[in-house]
Amino acid sequence: MEMRRLGKTGLSVAPIVIGGNVFGWTADEKTSFAILDAFFDAGLNTIDTADVYSAWVPGNKGGDSEEIIGRWLKQAKISRDKAVIVTKVGSDMGQGKTLKASYILKAVEDSLRRLQTDYIDLYLSHWPDADTPHEETLGAYAKLKQQGKIRAIGCSNYDADLLQASFDAAERAGLPRYDVLQPEYNLYERASFEGPLAELCLTQDIGVITYFSLAAGFLTGKYRSKADTEGRAREGRVSQYLDDKGLRILAVLDKVSAETGASPAEISLAWLLRKKGVTAPIASATSLSQLESLVKSATLALSDEAMALLDEAGA
Repeated sequence: MEMRRLGKTGLSVAPIVIGGNVFGWTADEKTSFAILDAFFDAGLNTIDTADVYSAWVPGNKGGDSEEIIGRWLKQAKISRDKAVIVTKVGSDMGQGKTLKASYILKAVEDSLRRLQTDYIDLYLSHWPDADTPHEETLGAYAKLKQQGKIRAIGCSNYDADLLQASFDAAERAGLPRYDVLQPEYNLYERASFEGPLAELCLTQDIGVITYFSLAAGFLTGKYRSKADTEGRAREGRVSQYLDDKGLRILAVLDKVSAETGASPAEISLAWLLRKKGVTAPIASATSLSQLESLVKSATLALSDEAMALLDEAGA
């Protein structure tokens, strides 16, 4: 499997990152273990999660995904150094969204305990925090890097201005900067990443791992009407894509699928893998058949013609 350099982190990641948001939500522990086993057996190596996953599920408290990953790591056939673990801090775990140093230093210990590991490969600021200076947040990360508890840092949901401000703060204070960005980016949702943010990531050599890469499952092609979404776990989010633009994208995915034999999900991820600045998309699976499709997308080569059709459909 091809490995891709993740910015200046020193980490190398396979072309597809497995999303841990479904672990403890739409994938129970047994299923999650089977998916992770198959994912690593296929030569892929990076797991994305967050401390807050999946606090939105009735009966869950947050940390559920990290706990499942931690138990899997303990019994997995692979050694810890073969897995790249990404987790995030700053979401509301009862204290509101915050990136205060005191909170980060406590939250990382909770994540390490749940993950049953001594270090986190990539630790991300999950959301911006306008009330906390970048220097305070980055200072906390500097301590954790010095202690060997985290290897690299990044951020999620930052726009170009905010990311540049964090770079400026890091340079002024002599602190580590964010070397990875995790933006929402897919065939449907393009405006927030393409343009100034993508260009900044390119010029600054920032690794980019995209989330909602399949638009909450919409780009798999299984949701084509409101009726298809009713009673589904992601009903509210998927419904927003069922407009003229979304249906236009599905029509082109069907066309490319007929020409290539690849599924809409595989094509959507392969499109991301060819986009300038993207290191690897994150995608989740709740079954081994879905996981098999994700693995196929890692080596699917789309033609320039197919890329142009897809670009036009989602413009």
